[in-house]
Amino acid sequence: MKFLIAGLGNIGDEYANTRHNIGFSVLDTLANTSGVFFTQDRLAYKAEYKFKGKTFILIKPTTFMNLSGKAVNYWMQAEKITVEHLLVITDDIALPLGTLRLKPKGSDGGHNGLKNIQETLETSDYPRLRFGVGSDFQKGRQVNYVLGKWTPEEQKLIIPRIDIAVETIKSFGTIGIDRTMNLYNNK
Repeated sequence: MKFLIAGLGNIGDEYANTRHNIGFSVLDTLANTSGVFFTQDRLAYKAEYKFKGKTFILIKPTTFMNLSGKAVNYWMQAEKITVEHLLVITDDIALPLGTLRLKPKGSDGGHNGLKNIQETLETSDYPRLRFGVGSDFQKGRQVNYVLGKWTPEEQKLIIPRIDIAVETIKSFGTIGIDRTMNLYNNK
């Protein structure tokens, strides 16, 4: 059984370690702790991770955030993965810093990456793991905030939360979304 795990972010050194790239950070942690490596492939950096008889295709789209749907759709088709076995990891300013929220479907919530995936797949019924980055910004400064680097204080808080996000991914693929939501959504 295969799963496509898409961590959203933007490529390039200027975006490394920013709030908007939390999807990349979660997948990097999963890869680093599992001994798998990303290689550049079509529309994404891709790695393959096997856990408890399941195969997880990990992608970090190289299409930039606002065109994430192109990479997600391509790899779903190439790997013959259904929408139920897709998990998108993204930042969310509507959630407090470090809050993790797994959902089987939902709106794009104003997130351009999710919006593009929804438009490309022609459905909003796909699982997503939202990682709260907080909303500590002044009106009109949202873009600067999400593209900003984590502060040292935020780093201390999010590192253990990234580890929990990695465990959530593994659980999603092994025991299913409903049980995983019960285990991790309030952790």
